[in-house]
Amino acid sequence: MLGLGAVATGALAGSASAQQAEWSDRFDAAGAPATRTSASRTPTLSPQTVAATEKAISDYSGIVSRGGWARVPDGPRLKLGSSGERVVALRQRLMATGDLDPNLGVSPTFDSYVEGGVRRFQARHGLLPVGVVGDDTLTSLNIPAETRLHQLETNLVRVRTMAMGNIGQRYLMANIPAAEAEAVENGQVVARYTTVAGKADRASPVLDAKILQVNFNPFWTVPASIVKKDLIPLMQKDAEYLNKKHIRIYDRQGNQLASDQVNWNSDEAMNYMFREDPGVDNSLGTVRINMSNKYGVYMHDTPSKNLFGGNDRFQSSGCMRVQNVKDLVAWLLNNQPNWDRRAIDAAIKTGDRIDVQVNPNIPVYWRYISGWGSADGTVQFREDIYGMDGTGELAMAGGGASAATGQ
Repeated sequence: MLGLGAVATGALAGSASAQQAEWSDRFDAAGAPATRTSASRTPTLSPQTVAATEKAISDYSGIVSRGGWARVPDGPRLKLGSSGERVVALRQRLMATGDLDPNLGVSPTFDSYVEGGVRRFQARHGLLPVGVVGDDTLTSLNIPAETRLHQLETNLVRVRTMAMGNIGQRYLMANIPAAEAEAVENGQVVARYTTVAGKADRASPVLDAKILQVNFNPFWTVPASIVKKDLIPLMQKDAEYLNKKHIRIYDRQGNQLASDQVNWNSDEAMNYMFREDPGVDNSLGTVRINMSNKYGVYMHDTPSKNLFGGNDRFQSSGCMRVQNVKDLVAWLLNNQPNWDRRAIDAAIKTGDRIDVQVNPNIPVYWRYISGWGSADGTVQFREDIYGMDGTGELAMAGGGASAATGQ
């Protein structure tokens, strides 16, 4: 087992070594898949995660007591074929957390073993595992060991509080910093979904709710906050914006108005309702998942599917966009008569608004978990995107997430 990229507990020891070997093999082979999604079927909110996180805290305490790890100096991207003292520092850093076998030594050459170690590191930090050290990866590498230890201690409380409670046998858990959701049934993850969560200044809230209804081909009623912050400025720049986006204006009596009837250089627009027509280009895509909560947020499809492939998946105004959302809906409705995946596709194809109740309602939890030990034998970290972990280094690093091509 490789150091701290892998964490085993007494309860997990029989399986963790095999899982870690599989984890390592995923990134050593040429052309390894670029995936950040864990293959483990153990839910994040589970006693196993609590035990693995406690072990990770013990291990990281040991690293801190030995002086932590040295920074990898700033400089150009490091990739296969690079050489020099920065590669030596990179090797030492990867070895410190078990992402690279210490027996491989500290050669100044970036070889295929280092590439595999970088991929491992990237995957367990929620970055695209491309094997190249760019700005995002370098930032994560250089967060101090003391900060990572504090992050684990903070998040252990969050995980333990939920894992030891009655969260149900069938539920959906969305981890905001991980930009990922887990569908859980009978103590096993049946599927994971990549998500896009709220921007730092429009944060997705931590909440407990129930999934009540699925809307196919939904309208989108523009929230007042978006009318004020986004829509009015956009109309000031382009008088045809609403027409291009198929957004209609209604007064309080339900009468439709033309855009040239509104004074866009004032707050008059705040008195009206703005509603986007259904369609594949609708801001909610073709599916909306309604849930009971005081924040007015929900989960939905999106026409901007390119965002799912990037490192910076914090682009929404608080709601959560879900990749492969039709697969999630099929799971939500799998106890409903006549609502298999074929029926879902057919409903969307009609283009008509169709509402389906979810019976029984399914619990959904949005949580903020940015550091944890995983049952697949790794220690996972994510960016503290909303600065909720109380660690200065993470807060400073948090402003630097790059666009979809970032590494």
